[in-house]
Amino acid sequence: LFLAGMFTWSFAEYALHNWWGHWGKGRNRFSREHLSHHKDARYFAPTLHKLQAAGAATVLMAPTAMWLFGWAGGATYTVGFLVAYAGYEFLHRRIHTHPPRNPYSRYVRKHHLAHHFTRPSHNHGVTSPLWDLVFRTYEPVEQVRVPRKKPMGWLCDDNGEVKTEFAADYVLVGRASTHAQPVTTAVSASVAAAR
Repeated sequence: LFLAGMFTWSFAEYALHNWWGHWGKGRNRFSREHLSHHKDARYFAPTLHKLQAAGAATVLMAPTAMWLFGWAGGATYTVGFLVAYAGYEFLHRRIHTHPPRNPYSRYVRKHHLAHHFTRPSHNHGVTSPLWDLVFRTYEPVEQVRVPRKKPMGWLCDDNGEVKTEFAADYVLVGRASTHAQPVTTAVSASVAAAR
């Protein structure tokens, strides 16, 4: 039941990202936060919003799971869901803030960053491509085209070029920004635009 809860999260991750986030087109709070993250990948929804979402999911899921599987089974299922959600949040942030360290982390970065920079209608799964394959939104990624104005901090060297170890997976495109905004200003602007 713990693994079933984790598996359910994998579906929820896809459904929330694609159907609630993208198809929402800014008409709900999650969609507005998500679109702000797409405008500036350094922006993440406030932790309070994430905790509220986890609390709401628990309040809705736990009683139903306990009715279906008994008290212990329902609690186990719900904990599996929440552990997978926490793992997703951790991994998603690291994709944007830390370089890959193994084949899986290399793959999920390419898969997710291609979604950000190249094809926002594809590759909605962050931790796994499973539901992208099921719903036919999966797109294989050879090399991610990252706008020069939006590179992740771990991607570039001191000269603003892709580090050698990432050159096979990423290429910078476009012109560099002549008026780069500090992170706090860019995040504030994203939040203001989302309201």
